[in-house]
Amino acid sequence: MIPPFRRPDRLYDGYIFDLDGTVYLGDALLPGACETISGLRAAGKRTVFLSNNPTHTRGDYAAKLTRLGLPTPVEDVVNSSVVMVHFLQTHLPDARLFVVGEEPLMNELRQAGFVLTDDAMKVDAVIASFDRTFAYWKLQVAFDAIRRGARFFATNGDRYCPVPGGGQPDAASVIAAIEACTNTKIETIVGKPSAHMAMAILSLIHLPANQCLMTGDRLETDVLMGVQAGMSSALTLTGATALADLDDSAIRPDYVVRNIGELLPG
Repeated sequence: MIPPFRRPDRLYDGYIFDLDGTVYLGDALLPGACETISGLRAAGKRTVFLSNNPTHTRGDYAAKLTRLGLPTPVEDVVNSSVVMVHFLQTHLPDARLFVVGEEPLMNELRQAGFVLTDDAMKVDAVIASFDRTFAYWKLQVAFDAIRRGARFFATNGDRYCPVPGGGQPDAASVIAAIEACTNTKIETIVGKPSAHMAMAILSLIHLPANQCLMTGDRLETDVLMGVQAGMSSALTLTGATALADLDDSAIRPDYVVRNIGELLPG
């Protein structure tokens, strides 16, 4: 059994925070978030934020943090939409895309120069994502395109997004639906815990991985990415993971805290 709680006994040069379920839930900061992040900044520590959620832009996230009392420039935020754009520019720069996702992700891809289409005959790659507008016609287009040979990628693989009072089905449900009808496995998921997301955030923070602490509320995304990238990791119990989940997981965070107010050495 993992000891129930262990807070850091040192300060790191860089702190990487997940957002939903870690820094805030809905439109409210979680306990200790403002004091801890403000204190780290005052101590000269680098603080950056990342999210698998592609239903908001980096600018939206920065504005929300600022509105909640944590002034944050857009340059200090990475989300899965940005990582998807970079991935596609590197691997399929001229791809025509069918996006099973919401307007913010679609706009990011259009602004990067990609052509979006719902004509399955013209689709080079299907992009699956968190989509609260998911409908049967989208599944049909994805089905037809992939069976014609289109590639199949996703922004993130989260099962659900924490919200006040519960959660919303996330991209994993969309991926599963497309995989089930096409009998085709997703090729690449660019969000946490992938190396694509880890490289993006480490490039942003400009610090070696071993000088950074990754903090989030999910073992299978936040903590696993930190472990695989060579960062220290902290699990906070304010979102998707309960204390009992630790005993059933092979993923081992360095620290377990009730909320991010416990990240500073005691």
